[in-house]
Amino acid sequence: MRKQQQGFTLVEIAIVLVIIGLLLGGILKGQEMITQAKIKNVVADFSGISAAYYGYQDRYRAIPGDDAAATRWTGAVGGNGNGTVEGKYNYTTDDTVESRKWWDHLRRAGFVGGAGYQQPVNA
Repeated sequence: MRKQQQGFTLVEIAIVLVIIGLLLGGILKGQEMITQAKIKNVVADFSGISAAYYGYQDRYRAIPGDDAAATRWTGAVGGNGNGTVEGKYNYTTDDTVESRKWWDHLRRAGFVGGAGYQQPVNA
């Protein structure tokens, strides 16, 4: 009688290693594709913000946030009209700061979506 074989052959181990390699390669490629999609999304957001800014400037001949005539919209607060958006960009409590009014003016003009003075989030 022959002794029964125990363990795996080299061919079986090689097949398992190839399958593991293919799975890892697919996972890594998938993660790379997700990262690239996120980067493209951020670039598109920047392009959209830039287009909204220049569109506002073209239509109203003023910088959003600094527009002294922003009171054309009910409830909007105008800027001082000096050609500079002043204040910290991440001010969260004072809606009289021009950097906060920047988003409000763009939203009231219909160039970007969202609610009032709230800072946007990436999609």
